[in-house]
Amino acid sequence: MTHSPSRITKAVIPAAGLGTRFLPATKATPKEMLPVVDKPAIQYVVEEAVAAGLSDVLMVTGRNKRPLEDHFDRNYELEQALTLKGDTERLSKVQESSDLATMHYVRQGDPRGLGHAVLCAAPHVGDEPFAVLLGDDLIDPRDPLLARMVEIQEQRGGSVVALMEVDPAQIHLYGCAAVEATEDTDVVKVHDLVEKPDVADAPSNYAIIGRYVLDPAVFEILRKTEPGRGGEIQLTDALQQLSADEKVGGPVHGVIFQGRRYDTGDRGDYLRAIVRLACEREDLGPDFRTWLRSYVSEEM
Repeated sequence: MTHSPSRITKAVIPAAGLGTRFLPATKATPKEMLPVVDKPAIQYVVEEAVAAGLSDVLMVTGRNKRPLEDHFDRNYELEQALTLKGDTERLSKVQESSDLATMHYVRQGDPRGLGHAVLCAAPHVGDEPFAVLLGDDLIDPRDPLLARMVEIQEQRGGSVVALMEVDPAQIHLYGCAAVEATEDTDVVKVHDLVEKPDVADAPSNYAIIGRYVLDPAVFEILRKTEPGRGGEIQLTDALQQLSADEKVGGPVHGVIFQGRRYDTGDRGDYLRAIVRLACEREDLGPDFRTWLRSYVSEEM
C-alpha cells in the first residue's frame, strides 16, 4: 500500500469503557467526565487533538455515555443565564468545549476491546491515516507528542505509536515494543509488539502509551484479528502484524516520549495528576502550593 501524503485531520477517541476502577463514582457518570481540577479529563484529550491540527473528532462511546455528547454540545439555558448575569468569564469556559472541534459519535455496543473500538471508526475514517487518543493518558500541552507523531507519519508513512521507558517491573501493565534505532534520536523502528508480557518475556522496557497514528490498513487486520489477551480484540496484536509485514500498511515507528504525562486511569495517579496540574495553575497554584507544603509538614 502506498503512503497517502494527505494531511491527517481525523482523531478517534475510544470512550466506551465502564470505568470499574472508579466505582461507585462511575456508576452513573462516565469516567471520562471525572474532573481534573475544573475540566473533565476528556476535554484535555480533545484539546490535544485540536492542538495537533486534528479538528475532526470521532468519539467511540457506549451505554451511559450521553454526558460526553452533552459536554461538547451547546447549553443554551446555561449560556443565557450567564449572559444575563454578565458573567463573561464563565460563559467563555462553557462555550469553549462546544467550539473546540467538529464532534462525531458512534456506539461500540459490546465492549470487545480497544481493537474493536478502533474498528468501529472505520466508516468515518475511510481510507485515510488517523490518530487514536486514549482518555486515560493526559499529555501536557507543553510537550506536543501527538504533533510529533503526525509529523513522523507524514514523513515515513505507515503507523506510529507513542513509547515511554518504564521500570521493567511495570512492563506487564503495558503493550511492549521491540525496537531498533533510527537517525532521529526520538524515533525508533518497531519490529515486534507484545500485549502485557510477563517481565521475563518482555522484549524491552519501551511501553506503548495511549497515542497512535495509524494507517487505515489496520482496519482490515482488525476485522480478522481473533480475541487475544483478556478475551478482547487487541490493537497491539493488529499492530504486531503491521510491523511484521511492511507491504500491508507500511512500517511501524515509535516516538519516544520523555515529557509530562498524567495517568488518570488509576485512582492514585488520578489524584497525583490533579495535584500536579493544580500546582502549575497561575490562578490556583500559589495558594494551593502553600497549603500543600503546610499540610505535608504538619500531617506527614
